Amino acid sequence: MALKRIPKIDVLTGRIVLAYLVLGILWIVFSDTLLTAMVSDVQELGHFSLYKGLAFMVVTASLLYLLVRQTLAQQSRLEQSLAISEERWKFALEGAGEGVWDWNLETDEVFRSGQWHTIYGYSPDEVGVTATEGRRLMHPKDVQRAIAEMQDYLEGRSELFVSEFRLRCKNGDWKWTLSRGMVVQRDVNGKPTRMIGTHTDISERKSNEAEIFRLAHYDKVTGLPNRVLFQDRLQQDLEKANRSEQALTLMFLDLDRFKEINDTLGHDMGDLLLKQAAKRLLQCVRASDTVARLGGDEFTIILTHQSNLGSVEHVAQQVLDHLSLPFELGDELIYISASIGITVYPEDATDAEMLLKNADQAMYAAKELGRNCFHFFTSSMQQASVERMRIAADLHTAIEEDQFELFYQPIVDMASGRIHKAEGLIRWHHPTRGMVSPVEFIGIAEDKGLIVDIGDRVFIKATDQVQRWRQLLPDFQISINKSPIQLKTNRTNHVDWIDHLRALGLPGDAIVVEITEGVLLDAQNRVTTRLEQLRNAGVQIAIDDFGTGYSSLAYINKFDINFVKIDQSFTRGLKPGASDLALCEAIIVMSHKLGMKVIAEGVETQLQHDLLAEAGCDYGQGYFYSKPLAVDDFDRLLEANRRSAAIKV
Repeated sequence: MALKRIPKIDVLTGRIVLAYLVLGILWIVFSDTLLTAMVSDVQELGHFSLYKGLAFMVVTASLLYLLVRQTLAQQSRLEQSLAISEERWKFALEGAGEGVWDWNLETDEVFRSGQWHTIYGYSPDEVGVTATEGRRLMHPKDVQRAIAEMQDYLEGRSELFVSEFRLRCKNGDWKWTLSRGMVVQRDVNGKPTRMIGTHTDISERKSNEAEIFRLAHYDKVTGLPNRVLFQDRLQQDLEKANRSEQALTLMFLDLDRFKEINDTLGHDMGDLLLKQAAKRLLQCVRASDTVARLGGDEFTIILTHQSNLGSVEHVAQQVLDHLSLPFELGDELIYISASIGITVYPEDATDAEMLLKNADQAMYAAKELGRNCFHFFTSSMQQASVERMRIAADLHTAIEEDQFELFYQPIVDMASGRIHKAEGLIRWHHPTRGMVSPVEFIGIAEDKGLIVDIGDRVFIKATDQVQRWRQLLPDFQISINKSPIQLKTNRTNHVDWIDHLRALGLPGDAIVVEITEGVLLDAQNRVTTRLEQLRNAGVQIAIDDFGTGYSSLAYINKFDINFVKIDQSFTRGLKPGASDLALCEAIIVMSHKLGMKVIAEGVETQLQHDLLAEAGCDYGQGYFYSKPLAVDDFDRLLEANRRSAAIKV
């Protein structure tokens, strides 16, 4: 609303005085000169001087009357206009549901409209008549800020008074209030004497803003700070630690086996586990520390003001102990563990990004130690991280330039010594590093999302080769490993293995797909569908490294497995009467009962071969028979085996 401004009193007075001054000077200067020129008689001149004075009084009185009357009329019109505008404004605001206030700054008295009392629930005599009394309703945390904002306005540092604060209602609730106002009256010196304004209930808006902030900064499952808020707090804590020259500790932890539980029991139970885990983590730290969930089963903890590494280790051990206690998920009693990586500012790094990377690397080191433990970051981890980045970059080039080759290790029939199978093992011909083992790059390829492309290239090479070898041995099979990520991918541009086999005119059983036991436990709908599609197309399935995972007979029977490969950790120490031999015999008997063939990995001696053959093992694989060979060398091995009809063992 634009209000007409009333001219100041000194301005109005100045106009009248100025008019009188100008007229007086002109009268004095010109009246005597004119009178002397017109009258020469001295006696008559005296009479005319008297008349001149009387005339001056009449003229000036008339002029002053006109000026004062005009000024007062103008002021009256402006005041009436202002009063009408104020009444219209108040009426409009009342209709809009806003409470109107009218404050006399000289007496501190405040008029509050009926709508104001309706909003906050008070009767007029319950609030008090002064602004000071009304200020008692304001939230203690908001008082000083609101006073400062009013002072800024009254002293001309802001054009309009605007403030947001909480006012206590009669029922005890706090309502967020938007207060807006302006000066409508000043004294002769221009000092504000009266303000009018409004109070608007903005509680709903504030609630919506708080909800938006919560959704943007807090994890909806656990209620913990999310990645955005975590990064903000980490940066703030680093700045404080830098100013106070104190250490700061960052922990990165991952819940072991969470994915298995989440997929087996369902996402609702997984969320319940995360909520309970979050509560336990909060019990291990102080209020000044931060526990955040980055996503999935990854959490971070920021520890401030830790005096020594001993106290950090104490917190880490507390976390492990709390998380190792059983979780009640409905009717299920679940046990989990955690792997924790720890890094310290400023010893390990001085910026947030590097600290997080360090803690992540240390966490993976803890997993490699066997899980359910913590590990501090070391400089060697940083070197390993740089090396991983280089390998990841080189893998992109390797895929584009097809720098991969398959080596083949024979799988020998223990009864006849014949070779009718081989496992395709990938090798990487790096232009500067030379031959790179899959141990060095497969994990990186999985982390960087490259394993699907690499797996497709392995499959194409294997099918091309098995097509050629089947011309000599019609029942020849090549086994290739299939990563869990390949089974889960929803990419549409990767090679369809079944279509490729059909295009080459190969039956499905030309290929054996090797999967780990963990794939069976982690069998989501997409994984189950892929395995069923492969089985329906005739592709055979083998469980690799059997005995080292968590699979059960029920899972194996459910997926109609063709082969079980006994892990080399059981065959390495085979000797008569050893417990490993008893385990191998049990696996062989169990597998045969379920209609599966058994392949023993890691066979390196004649004794191992003899014991396994005597136990009824179907096939053997290992350096006792042959190391992995390039295609040309494997061709010669096959030809020699075919001519002799058996390897001499």
